[in-house]
Amino acid sequence: MKHSFISSVAALALLSAPLAAQEQSLEPVVDAANKINAAAKSSQLTVEKIADSTQERIQQYKQITRQIQGLEVYTQQLQKQLNAQATEKNELNTSIDEVSVVERQITPLMLRMIDSLAKFVELDVPFLPEERAERVAGLRDLMDRADVDVSEKFRRVMEAFQIEADYGRNIEAYNGEMTIDGQQQDVEFLRMGRTVLVYKTRDGNQMGVWNQQQGDWQPLDSSYASSVQEALRVARKQLAPDLLMLPVFTNTTGAGE
Repeated sequence: MKHSFISSVAALALLSAPLAAQEQSLEPVVDAANKINAAAKSSQLTVEKIADSTQERIQQYKQITRQIQGLEVYTQQLQKQLNAQATEKNELNTSIDEVSVVERQITPLMLRMIDSLAKFVELDVPFLPEERAERVAGLRDLMDRADVDVSEKFRRVMEAFQIEADYGRNIEAYNGEMTIDGQQQDVEFLRMGRTVLVYKTRDGNQMGVWNQQQGDWQPLDSSYASSVQEALRVARKQLAPDLLMLPVFTNTTGAGE
C-alpha cells in the first residue's frame, strides 16, 4: 500500500515537471499577446481620435464652404449695387453738365426778365410804387447772391411776374400819400385791376383819377364820390361786390363810364 502511494507521488511529480516547463515556455507568448493587445487598444484609441478629428474637420470644411458660398452671393450683390451706383454716377454727371448748361442760359434770361419787369412797372399805372420797386430791387440783389440756387432765383422771378399778373384781376384799397396843390396829404387809393386808379382825400373833398394815356392825375367830379366810397368798401371786403360806376379813360381826350 505504501509502495503504491509512493508510486503515485512519483507519477504526479513526473507530470508536474512538463507542465511547469510548458508554462515557462508560454509566458513570453502571453506577454507578447498582452503587448499586442495593448498596442492594438492604443492604436484603436488613436484611430478613434483621428476619426473624431477628421469628422470635426469635415464639419468645419462644410461650414466654411457655406460661408464662402454666402460671401460669393453677397459679393455678387455688392457688385450689382456698385454697377448701379456707377450708372447713377454717370447719369448724375451728365445731369450736372446739363444743369450747368441750363444755368448758363437761364441766368441771362432771368436778368432780362427782371429788366422787363422793372420797365413794365415804370410804365404801368402807378399803384403801390414803392412796394413794386422794392420787389424788383430785391430780385436784382437776389441774382447777385451765390448762396441761393438758380432754381430758387427762377422761382422768385416767376413769383414776381405772377403777382404783377394778379394785379390786373383784382380790386384793392390801400392808404398812401400824395402831393396835392403842393401839399403832402394822406389819401385812400382805389385800384380796380389796371383799369381804374382813384385817390380820395381823408375828408373826401378832393378826388382824382389816373389817366394812363396822358400819364397824369386828373380831378374827379364829386358826382363819383358815392361810387368811389362804395368801391373802397368792396375792396376792403366790407361790402358785397356790386355794379360800380367809375370813370374809365378810353382815349387821350376824355373818360367814359
